Amino acid sequence: MRSIWKGALTFGLVNVPVKVYSATEDHDVPLHQVHDEDGGRIRYQRTCEVCGKTIAYADIDRAYTDDGQTIVLTKEDLASLPAEKNREIDVVEFVPSDQVDLLTLDKAYYLEPDSKSPKAYVLLRKTLEKTDRTAIVRFTLRQKTRLAALRVRGDVLVLQTLLWADEVREAAFPSLDEDVKISAKEMELSAALVKSYSGDFEPESFVDEYQKELRTLIDAKIEAGEGFDVSATFTEEGETKGGEVIDLMEALRASVERTKKDRKKKDAG
Repeated sequence: MRSIWKGALTFGLVNVPVKVYSATEDHDVPLHQVHDEDGGRIRYQRTCEVCGKTIAYADIDRAYTDDGQTIVLTKEDLASLPAEKNREIDVVEFVPSDQVDLLTLDKAYYLEPDSKSPKAYVLLRKTLEKTDRTAIVRFTLRQKTRLAALRVRGDVLVLQTLLWADEVREAAFPSLDEDVKISAKEMELSAALVKSYSGDFEPESFVDEYQKELRTLIDAKIEAGEGFDVSATFTEEGETKGGEVIDLMEALRASVERTKKDRKKKDAG
């Protein structure tokens, strides 16, 4: 793994230098959009609705729309906001672990000690374990102030960002206000059903069947020779421009047809 950030955990006079790593990764098979007729890569361009021009990312500002008005925020406007620039992960408080609502947990990161001795890191980890507390911390990452929970996972400290309170919706369902009567027998049968399904959670025993079958399908197509040369159907992003579109499409179609003919000859041979 490669660290994405370096900083220091701070609480009181204690300073614990750390490296930060993403704790999770997406296992989905990456898929592109292509034209169903010739397999050409579909690209999206940033187009201005007023002048119709394709706009370079460097020339794009942000805007907020409210009551029919568009408020443009320039790069200078956003840069003027008082975002913290330091690399400290400040401990705000230590709370009972069961008070952290699982619904608020977001992106997770591993913290690795970044000093000659990991003593301060290990001390903090053992303290959190012994007291059954979670540290609520605040830090700045990618120009955004974030709230996070610092907890222990095995021998590692894990930093897990939290949703802000106003980002969590209230669940208000009128149907749950009804007075529902549950008999003792119904409760007993329900508990028995739960018991019959009881077990220890082992994440490794669960498999994403869709992604597994998708990978099998792709491998089968590769084995059957159904693939195209990437250079024949995909262009580098930004390579296609205005007057070259028609010529490029003709070249792509010709390349695909040639690839098909070559494959048929190979199969015939």
